Amino acid sequence: MSKKIATVITDMFEDSEFTNPEKAFKDAGHEVVTIEKEKGKEVTGKNKEATVKIDKGIDDVNVDDFDALFIPGGFSPDMLRADDRFVKFAKKFMDDDKPVFAICHGPQLLITARSLEGRKATGFKSIHVDMDYAGADVQDEEVVVCRNQLVTSRSPDDLPAFNRESLNLLK
Repeated sequence: MSKKIATVITDMFEDSEFTNPEKAFKDAGHEVVTIEKEKGKEVTGKNKEATVKIDKGIDDVNVDDFDALFIPGGFSPDMLRADDRFVKFAKKFMDDDKPVFAICHGPQLLITARSLEGRKATGFKSIHVDMDYAGADVQDEEVVVCRNQLVTSRSPDDLPAFNRESLNLLK
């Protein structure tokens, strides 16, 4: 059954951490909806390899309209977490136990949402201490699945495992 995946993203995202899972999700028949501050804007990856046209503005979306949340890494999650609307959006997915897929720096948004306490998770090495302070049980593994709801990975090298486990949760 096709699922609708909310993807919060802005400029300076890690190109492959969006394009690779997006392709895997779409190839499996799922819908990927990109969300930023404003609909129609174009955002560019930090490596300038990918440009993404935004489908929806954050004020025009509701968590209830989606089956899962995808947070690509790069500098994007750090910029998004400065905006309370994105923090509340991510927190609601976690509170509702809907699938959340966060790679690399993606968990930064979940740290700000205070949603990692007691959860097993991983992320880019430089944010492990932040995740630890946020109460996460930090694992240094290519992919960590917690409570059959949260999928996290460390870097683009982990994309095959990240995609596999994210797709498993969407079944």
